[in-house]
Amino acid sequence: MGANLDPVTPSQVMAFISRRADKGRKGVVGNHNMHSLYLVRRSAAMRSFFRKADLIQIDSVPLILWAKLLGQPVERAQRSTYLDWRDQFWSLAAERGWRVFLLGAAPGVTEIMTERLRSYWPEVSVASHHGYFDHRPDSADNLAVIQAINAFRPDVVMVGLGMPLQEAWVAQNEERLASGVLLTVGGAFDYEAGVQIPAPRWIGQWGLEWLFRFAVQPRRLFTRYFVEPWSLIGVALEDVKASIAAREHTSLAAIKPQLSSSSER
Repeated sequence: MGANLDPVTPSQVMAFISRRADKGRKGVVGNHNMHSLYLVRRSAAMRSFFRKADLIQIDSVPLILWAKLLGQPVERAQRSTYLDWRDQFWSLAAERGWRVFLLGAAPGVTEIMTERLRSYWPEVSVASHHGYFDHRPDSADNLAVIQAINAFRPDVVMVGLGMPLQEAWVAQNEERLASGVLLTVGGAFDYEAGVQIPAPRWIGQWGLEWLFRFAVQPRRLFTRYFVEPWSLIGVALEDVKASIAAREHTSLAAIKPQLSSSSER
């Protein structure tokens, strides 16, 4: 649907983060779902973010099913988002002694989330800042946040401001950060603080997490799930055309040697 995606499993995402973090190298990890495909066509900041991203996860079983329908070599195991690799990430962070900075959530929620994570994973150094600040790149608030992150010297920075704010913030500020693999994690902090209830993982693997979330927040998510997808019909049709053309090309390539052989005989 007009986007570049990396068909990676949660374990492969963790391997990427480990390679960068263990060597003190920066990096940007994003994710695409139906909502981001809608936003990227309307937001220059979103497009800038995905150009910067070193790894783009597929955060959507419907997208994986669509790719499979088009003949792409993807599997359900390549659905990857925070809740899919949460335990694996924090286990690695504890084992490697990573320093993790958390940016996002509401004041108060941030403190609860941070204390919970410290109690679960005491080996990990965790610092945080809430997401309710002036996000303009040169505002005093934003410059203070950048200074706090750099002073902490993180190995990983999780940005949970929600789409498209988190992607815009990373696109505008990534170069100002001295260290850290940047991960956009949406509402992960609300889940960690117990403010929101995450969908059971089996629901996510069956592609029904959107339905669970809609049942919990119908007014907020109605447009996202029932209006935005219609705007993707055009790019979906382009996918179908490209898939048909590719299959025809493959068929012709297979037939040509046989035709040549017959004419020689």
